[in-house]
Amino acid sequence: MGLIKALAGSVIGTALETWKDYFVCDALDNETLMVKGIKRGGSGSNEIITNGSGIVVNDGQCAIVVEDGTIIEVAAEPGNYTFDTSISPSVFDGGFEGIKNAFFDALGRFTYGGEVNKSQRVYYINTKEIMGNMFGTATPIPFKIVDRNINLDVDVSARCNGEYSFKIVNPVTFYKNVVGNTRDRFEKEEIASMMKAEMMNTLNVAFSEVSSKNLRVSDLPAQTEELSAALNNALNQKWTEGRGIAFCNIAFNSITIPEEDQRKISELQMIAVNRDKGMADATIISAIKDAANNEGGATVGFMNLNSAANTVAGILNNNQSAAPQGATAFCPHCGAAVSPEDKFCRNCGKPLQ
Repeated sequence: MGLIKALAGSVIGTALETWKDYFVCDALDNETLMVKGIKRGGSGSNEIITNGSGIVVNDGQCAIVVEDGTIIEVAAEPGNYTFDTSISPSVFDGGFEGIKNAFFDALGRFTYGGEVNKSQRVYYINTKEIMGNMFGTATPIPFKIVDRNINLDVDVSARCNGEYSFKIVNPVTFYKNVVGNTRDRFEKEEIASMMKAEMMNTLNVAFSEVSSKNLRVSDLPAQTEELSAALNNALNQKWTEGRGIAFCNIAFNSITIPEEDQRKISELQMIAVNRDKGMADATIISAIKDAANNEGGATVGFMNLNSAANTVAGILNNNQSAAPQGATAFCPHCGAAVSPEDKFCRNCGKPLQ
């Protein structure tokens, strides 16, 4: 049995003159991936396709004829087709790569040469790009931030979110490995959670690869394109070959780290800058200028200057001997290393609480 495509330019109205009955599918929306065809005209069961029946395929659809769970016909090109039991199986692939090989692998036999009395159904698979699928990190992903200028190497918690689209590029593989012998319809929500879960697992790996590049926080926004490409490559190897689905576009809205982590990194960068004598001198000069222009007057300005000078002096004079054993924090006044148990800074003498 096979399908015969009507001549170019023919319409349903003309075909109805020769068809006993025909199968058709209403428009498939963004949420429906597959639906059972509706039999119109003629009589009899929706699960018996008689010789001479018509099958209508619209843009963005692929029609497959299933007999007892096995795909026996495929039409992925828009048009009108006549079902003929006297010819061998035919495949109108519409340019879908690999669909013919998948079809004959699934068929494994030829069934033609007479009327069919087995259970048969026509299914329509949505071959349009399915958009608007959101994703995001439910839990933070570890990410290493490196700043060689200050010998900074810390792990932070990164988050990201975005949107992806996908497309069924091999309807035969999709039906065989994903949909199974569905009775009426298959919705996107039935596979969305699996797609999102596998995407996030792959994202963890992609993040690790990007993290190994020793990036600074300011470099993160530029990595979204690389992450998208890495996800596409990794996911498509599994999903296209095994499920007939390809991820088309993956777009990240942002990659962010917590404000607390950003603040700590900024503080460490500032301390490292002030440990350099040249940068410390520049800080004092800048403070002098600010003092001269201070709206509160010279007295207030030079009070601020004195505080800045003390901070810089404390940092420059701070050495290993000044740092208490097990120091894990810094004095907010002079930047010297202090112990969590200290109530006063051992460098500048000011209270820590």
